[in-house]
Amino acid sequence: MEPGMEELMPRLLPVGDCDLAEDFDPTVPPRTPQEYLKRVQIEAARCPDVVVAQIDPRKLKKKPTVNISISGCQPAPEGYSPTLKWQQQQVANFSAVRQSLNKHRNHWRSQHLDSNVTMPKSEDEEGWKKFCLGERVYSEIEALPDNENLGIDYMKVGFPPLLSIVSRMNQATVTSVLEYLISWFGEKKFTPELGRWLYALLACLEKPLLPEAHSLIRQLARRCSEVRALEESKNEEQISALNLIICLVSRYFDQRDLADEPS
Repeated sequence: MEPGMEELMPRLLPVGDCDLAEDFDPTVPPRTPQEYLKRVQIEAARCPDVVVAQIDPRKLKKKPTVNISISGCQPAPEGYSPTLKWQQQQVANFSAVRQSLNKHRNHWRSQHLDSNVTMPKSEDEEGWKKFCLGERVYSEIEALPDNENLGIDYMKVGFPPLLSIVSRMNQATVTSVLEYLISWFGEKKFTPELGRWLYALLACLEKPLLPEAHSLIRQLARRCSEVRALEESKNEEQISALNLIICLVSRYFDQRDLADEPS
């Protein structure tokens, strides 16, 4: 380094005269603090003033792409767009459900779970999908043999979102499970089991929304609108369920650009 540069760039690790062994070798690990500092100085002095990155221009031919969807929801099929009155009523009902859940959360959390209920860990994506949807839906099995006189096998049909279950889920778990189910829904069909859990998880989602939750529910509303638009049989019950989720995301969680225009 030139002498004048010392004034502009003072040494951060000044080392005065120190007794270094005559056989001091900067290539071996330092044995004393003085040797360490001296080695750092030597290495710094060897660094070039300007470093030029070697870039392969062939790798720059293809421009990177980022998929960001800013579009709204697809409109409902003709004749199936919900009225404003219906949407307002659903928002009122949903708000009442949330208030009741928050008020009685501690009570429901204290209730004992049945012996057959084992909630997966928050990070267990596959476990939660099977827990919520059941093996029949998760594995896309058309029908499972009934077990006579053995009651309902919830491992096969999925556990419903009982208050005693969802009240035990913290916000991190609620967001994680919501993400798992939305990811599954991104490539699968809408089912009643899925609809029940999506409604329950939205009811447990605290406001104001965290950025991750904000992105997830917008993704959910768009996916519902896509499935609704492709609904060939015009199943009124299913379209109504999809309308409900879009309504809650857009009007209760204030994502108004995704709202259905009143019919």
